[in-house]
Amino acid sequence: MTHTQLPFHSRLAGGLLLAALSMSACQPTDPPRAEAPPAPAAAPPSATALPAPVEAPADAFFERLATLCGQAFAGRITANMPADTNDPFAGKPLVMHVRECSAEEIRIPFHVGDDRSRTWVLTRTADGLRLKHDHRHADGHPDVLTQYGGDSLVPGSRERQEFPVDAESQALFSREGRDVSNTNVWALEVQPGLRFAYELSRPHRLFRVEFNLANPVAAPPAPWGAEG
Repeated sequence: MTHTQLPFHSRLAGGLLLAALSMSACQPTDPPRAEAPPAPAAAPPSATALPAPVEAPADAFFERLATLCGQAFAGRITANMPADTNDPFAGKPLVMHVRECSAEEIRIPFHVGDDRSRTWVLTRTADGLRLKHDHRHADGHPDVLTQYGGDSLVPGSRERQEFPVDAESQALFSREGRDVSNTNVWALEVQPGLRFAYELSRPHRLFRVEFNLANPVAAPPAPWGAEG
């Protein structure tokens, strides 16, 4: 054996090592693991539609009445208990005229024959409506019993509003010897295309007049105290 030759067992060991390395190099490597997809972004909260504002019954009533502006209607008494012996309404034509309208006030003259002394005045308030009675003489001056009425009961309805007598009116009635009126409750009703009603009630007294909204009539002259 020359000095350049390796012993047999050394050459055998080297061969085995090379074979092992070759086999190791041929083994398939594990494929890279795919990264997990990112979690989907949270969907934005769906927009919730706000409910439409609810119209107050008093506002709906006022707007119903305002649609009649400029028109006049004939009426008839449907209740008058007990009837006065000198009934100022008996046998006379009755006409209401929705004469003046603004965003805050509606004025309705009530004509009894040739008597143009009465005007119902409906005004918006912070909580509802106010009804006042404007009474005038033929020369336009206010009657001693005028500007009486009251504020509407809350909530009322879009068809009917009631107005108990207010303290200012009670003081006026007492001052003028009309204590019987200190429990008055007035009411207005409007049913489009059907009728408008004015009502006065108190213990042992009921007065009601209804107007036919289906048949407008010619507008009457201006009420006393009004221009034009």
